[in-house]
Amino acid sequence: MEKLTIKTWAIDDRPREKLLAKGKSALSDAELIAILIGSGNRQESAVALSQRILKSVEGNINQLAKLTVEKLSTFKGIGEAKAIAIITALELGKRRQLETALEKPKITSSKAVFNLMQPIIGDLEHEEFWVLFLNNSNKVLAKNQISKGGLTATVVDIRLLFKRAIELASVGMIVCHNHPSGKLEPSQADKQLTEKVKRAGATLDIKLLDHLIITEKWYFSFADEGIL
Repeated sequence: MEKLTIKTWAIDDRPREKLLAKGKSALSDAELIAILIGSGNRQESAVALSQRILKSVEGNINQLAKLTVEKLSTFKGIGEAKAIAIITALELGKRRQLETALEKPKITSSKAVFNLMQPIIGDLEHEEFWVLFLNNSNKVLAKNQISKGGLTATVVDIRLLFKRAIELASVGMIVCHNHPSGKLEPSQADKQLTEKVKRAGATLDIKLLDHLIITEKWYFSFADEGIL
């Protein structure tokens, strides 16, 4: 049985032509990926192949971005070049999201912190601890990674954290770390660390404004929950 190729489809159903005629927002995720890979295999069109790839990650683009060249290449019709094209496009999207977040460095809410930091640590498979150093207008002077850990924990050197705060003449800070497990519930160690940073900041007159636990999809704010 001969496969139905994209060239045999109605003009409106062809991804490239559809983009030109209706704009990029009219295309599905599968159609966008089909444009990237250009062709499918003997049994599938590029769109059908793209739909199958997306189905393997339950339609989640963030999960798709985690697939390696080797994993993508297990799909018939996806060689190294096509796998690299998919990975490159998704990485550019992630960097664009990060640059957009950096255009708005003033922190007005916990959600603003999440929007800023989720592209950086939200989908990591290990824990990282970051600090946002703020001036008296709550504008971000700098954001720094303080430590990088394993799957379930990271060690934080309070001295390094406040050394940087003093160098920047920061009056406030927001700390955050990710939970690769996706769980938002703070651990006892998270609570103890928060209290330790808060006490040290009070001594130096540098206020700890919040501590966020960030996952791929959402966050937990110590300040919002009234436990800071």
